[in-house]
Amino acid sequence: MSSVFKQLILLTLLLVALVAVDAKLLAGPISPDPFLNVNLGKDIKHRKETVFNVLSFGAKPDGKTDNSESFMKTWVAACHSKGAARVVIPRGTFLINQIAFAGPCASTSPIIVQIDATLKGGVDISNYFSDEWILFEKINGLIVTGRGALDGQGSAVWEYNDCGMNPNCQKLPVNLKLNNITHGLVKGISSVNSKGFHMFVTNCENVRLRKLHLTAPEDSPNTDGIHLSRSNNIKISRSVIATGDDCISLGRGSMNVAINKITCGPGHGISVGSLGKYPNEEDVRGIVVKNCTLLSTDNGLRIKTWPDSPPSAASGILFQDINMVNVKNPILIDQEYSCSKTNCQRPPSRVKISDVHYINVKGSSISPVAVQLKCSKQFPCQNIEMFNINLKYSGPPNKELPFSAKCSNAKVGYRGLQFPPPCK
Repeated sequence: MSSVFKQLILLTLLLVALVAVDAKLLAGPISPDPFLNVNLGKDIKHRKETVFNVLSFGAKPDGKTDNSESFMKTWVAACHSKGAARVVIPRGTFLINQIAFAGPCASTSPIIVQIDATLKGGVDISNYFSDEWILFEKINGLIVTGRGALDGQGSAVWEYNDCGMNPNCQKLPVNLKLNNITHGLVKGISSVNSKGFHMFVTNCENVRLRKLHLTAPEDSPNTDGIHLSRSNNIKISRSVIATGDDCISLGRGSMNVAINKITCGPGHGISVGSLGKYPNEEDVRGIVVKNCTLLSTDNGLRIKTWPDSPPSAASGILFQDINMVNVKNPILIDQEYSCSKTNCQRPPSRVKISDVHYINVKGSSISPVAVQLKCSKQFPCQNIEMFNINLKYSGPPNKELPFSAKCSNAKVGYRGLQFPPPCK
C-alpha cells in the first residue's frame, strides 16, 4: 500500500471521528441534562413560581439612582426561596455599580432573571473591586433572558486601558461574568459599550448562549464579545457580535465548545487563544465552529499562542462552512503572538497544535496572504487539513505579492479546491 494511499485513509478516519464528535456537540451534552431542555415559552411560563420584582425592593428606574442595594435584596430573596423563583427587572433605565448574584440557591428549579430594562454601569472605576460589573456565580440552574440591554458606558473609561502596550495590564470590568455556573442559559439580551469584555464564561459546565447582540465601536480597546476559559460543554449560537476585539475567544481549558451561526464584525474574528501565557494551562480541545460569517474583521479563524510558553496543547478543532467578507487574515495560526512581524527573538512556543480542520471556507481577503500558518519550531503543527478553501483577493492592487498561502513548521494535508494555492 502506497504512503499516499495510507495518508488518505488516515485523513478520512480522522474526519469521520471529528464529525462524530461534532454531531454529539451539536446534539447536546452527553450526560442527562433535563434543565437545558426546558422550554422558555410554554414550560417556564406555566410553572408555579414566585416573582421578585426589583421595584418592590426599592429600585428606581430613573437612570440616576444607584440601585445596587435594591437589586441585591431582590436576588437574596429569590435565591433563598425554596420554590421556583423569577427575578424581574421591568422596562426602564436602572443604574447599578458592581454587583454579584451568588449562590447556591435554595430551589431545585432553575432561577430565572428576566431583564427587560436598560441597565447602566456606573463609570467611577473606584467602585469596582474586581474585573466584572455583573457577576453570576456558584449557581446550579440559571436562566438570564429578556429584551433588555447591559450598557457598560465604556466610552467614559476606555482611555484608561493600556492593554495594547502592557500585557500585564489591569483589565477593565466585564459587562457580564458567569463563574462556576452549571446548567445555564443566557438568551436574548444585548450588551452595549462594555468597559472590558462583554461576556466572560469561566469554570462553567453545560451553558448555552443564544440570540445575543453584543456591540461596541471598532476602536474600543479589549471589548471582546465572549471569552471562555476552563469551561466544558458550551454552546454559542445565533448571535451578532460587533466589537473592538475578538468576537469570540477560547482561552485555556475550553473544552467541547460548539459555535454556530455567528455574525462577527467588526472585530478581530474568532480566536483560539491566546494560549501559553500562564504556567500549568489546561489544554483546549473539541472546538467546533460552523456556519459563521465574518465581516471586515482583522482576522478570520485564528489560533494564537505566546512564544516561550509553558507546555500545553490545542487539538480537535473544526472550522466548517465559514463565509468571509473582506477579512484581513482569513486563516491564521500564529505561534509568535506579540513578536515582531519580521523576527521573533524569543524561544519557540511549546503549545502543541494538532488535528485542526478547515472545511468549506470561502469569501474574500483584503490581504495578499490569505492563509498563514506560523507554527512553533520546537513543536510543529500536526495534521492540519485544508478541504475546499476558496478565497478571493479583494484588497487594493498589489503587484509585489501574488495572492498566496504561507506555511512554516506545519504538516498540512490538502483536499478539494485550494485557492490560494497550497503552501509550497
